[in-house]
Amino acid sequence: MNRRNFLQRGLAATASTTVIGNAVAADTIQGRSQTSQQTFKLNYAPHDGMFASHAGKDFVEQIKFMHEQGFRGIEDNGMLKRSKEEQDKIASTLSKLGMTMGVFVVDGGDNWKVSLTTGKQEFKDNFVKTCKQSVEVAKRVNAKWLTVVPGFYERNLPIGIQTGNVVDALRMGAEIFEPHGLTMVLEPLSDTPDLFLRYSDQTYEICRAVNSPSCKILFDIYHMQRNEGNIIPNIEKCWSEIAYFQIGDNPGRKEPTTGEVNYKNIFKYVYDRGYRGIMGMEHGNAKPGKEGELALIKAYRESDSF
Repeated sequence: MNRRNFLQRGLAATASTTVIGNAVAADTIQGRSQTSQQTFKLNYAPHDGMFASHAGKDFVEQIKFMHEQGFRGIEDNGMLKRSKEEQDKIASTLSKLGMTMGVFVVDGGDNWKVSLTTGKQEFKDNFVKTCKQSVEVAKRVNAKWLTVVPGFYERNLPIGIQTGNVVDALRMGAEIFEPHGLTMVLEPLSDTPDLFLRYSDQTYEICRAVNSPSCKILFDIYHMQRNEGNIIPNIEKCWSEIAYFQIGDNPGRKEPTTGEVNYKNIFKYVYDRGYRGIMGMEHGNAKPGKEGELALIKAYRESDSF
């Protein structure tokens, strides 16, 4: 081959590569990369607003975008407060796409003011009422897990008495959920030290005391990293009572790879243990706009590549 032909072929190849590269880049910007249709090993579940820059404010359109990106679950803490029309539309979309509904919160108005620790009848009555309402919504959207937060630590009562009060209330909730195959998942939190439920072993103890398949642990890795650390060993200790996981890196409560938590190792551990349930993405986006949404998807691809 002479030098002139070699240069012509080289320039042609470069031009072709540039065109293809630009096409792939444009496709990626729109959120439709070549790997966007691949599902993940674990069932990561985004929430409303996480992909609004790509899909708009309509949650149903966001769900469709999530599906295109390989996600096969969602969660929606505020589902109980949505209209029946909204609930039906979300349920229909999930069914058509073959996606799983994750948790919504059993919230009787203002969940942070309901303290089952007190043993007060008004709180127990409201909790039972909300549990019954939650059954109907769960049926409508095909949900299987419902988040429960027992409320605040009561400083004028011994911890043992508070624990007993919480167990009594949760047994009433379990009686409501058991016939319908629903599971309330108790979430220890780090938002404030005034909350009663803060540690995985404490939650394990309560679940064992309630002694029901309808009362299990929601292990939120972000909260547990802040409160106790030692994530994988504590998951192992509590494994028999864990029914649901949530995700968030620390500090910042953003997507994996943005903080100190080694999510690739944690995901591999729970996958190797046989967990195939929901991994709720209860965190914010580290960067704004479409760029931030694409970075989030990339972070999950990286963390899921174990």
